[in-house]
Amino acid sequence: GKLVSDRLGSCNEKTKIVAKLTTKGSGPPAREPIVSEAERNAMTAFYFKRQEELKKLSQADEDDYLNSEWADPKGMKRNLQGLNDVKAPGFRF
Repeated sequence: GKLVSDRLGSCNEKTKIVAKLTTKGSGPPAREPIVSEAERNAMTAFYFKRQEELKKLSQADEDDYLNSEWADPKGMKRNLQGLNDVKAPGFRF
């Protein structure tokens, strides 16, 4: 038989070699998956959650933000004039 050094040549002493041995005539060994099972499950869960978020956002009414305080076009003027918390009957902003 041949030595491993015949196939690999002269290697540095820090060189790490991983070999999968099989019986003669059985063909090459099966490849290992690039992503482990746990990582694949985590990625699937993440993408599923992301897809659900995007679905909820697309179904939400596009004008919901207009009722927010930060979307008030006259809010800055009222704030600078001190009219934010004025409450009187029949007086609305």
